[in-house]
Amino acid sequence: MENDIMHGGRQPGPDHPITIEPADARVIVRIGATVLAESVNALVLREATYPPVIYVPREEIAMDELEPSATSTHCPFKGDASYFSIAGGGTRDVAWSYEDPFDAMVAIKDHLAFYHDRVDTIETVEHD
Repeated sequence: MENDIMHGGRQPGPDHPITIEPADARVIVRIGATVLAESVNALVLREATYPPVIYVPREEIAMDELEPSATSTHCPFKGDASYFSIAGGGTRDVAWSYEDPFDAMVAIKDHLAFYHDRVDTIETVEHD
């Protein structure tokens, strides 16, 4: 039954694997001189053949620097994504979040991921 539609979307399987694990690094996201996020609790999501994506817990993000945008998308494996732009008319849609992810992706709830090409840096530094 893998990859059949189940409660909460399509399930990852051999033809579309998705793994989520701790990043095992400090993650720092910057736009200009502003640190948008600094986390030691980030997760790395690896999905099929896509590049890995780092998800940062919301409590380790300067959410006052971001504002919700009108953009939304749907992933059959993760759910509906909401997007965030830099507050005050800055760069649009720099980050996204699955506010209510499907059951198999609950680990990324309350996390945001940032687009590499819409922020200045996403730096990973090994833990001390």
